[in-house]
Amino acid sequence: MAQHVEFSIDPNGPRVQARSADPAESALERWGATVDGAAEPCLVIDAQRVVVAMSESFELMLGVTESPVNRRLLDDDVVHLLDFGDGDALDQVEVARMPPLLALSSNRLARGLVRIRCASGPCTFDAIATPLTDKDTVVGSLTFFSLV
Repeated sequence: MAQHVEFSIDPNGPRVQARSADPAESALERWGATVDGAAEPCLVIDAQRVVVAMSESFELMLGVTESPVNRRLLDDDVVHLLDFGDGDALDQVEVARMPPLLALSSNRLARGLVRIRCASGPCTFDAIATPLTDKDTVVGSLTFFSLV
């Protein structure tokens, strides 16, 4: 006997109320506030590669001892990228391909594996980043990290 599953959408079902955006609040501020309270490892950077917000779970994984906010993402005591081959620091060509930075430069979704020095040793993450725009101008990127 074959099983049959049917789905339907109730047009009178519950509605989700979207948060109304404060016109004075920038996209970076809105996403920064969201990331600040997120349980997932994630971060928001601005167009100058400065950390706007980093989730507490990502800070703990990295072993960040001071707040990374308002500091450059690639400072050694914030995010230290490692080469997959020898574990040394990445060259600038490879750094530019890191999803948060690639999303900034390409104005497109970026995804890739990154190896980062974490509190527990080298960690590999699947990172997916999206550019953040304000009036058609890229102002930053939002990135989610998943341990591999």
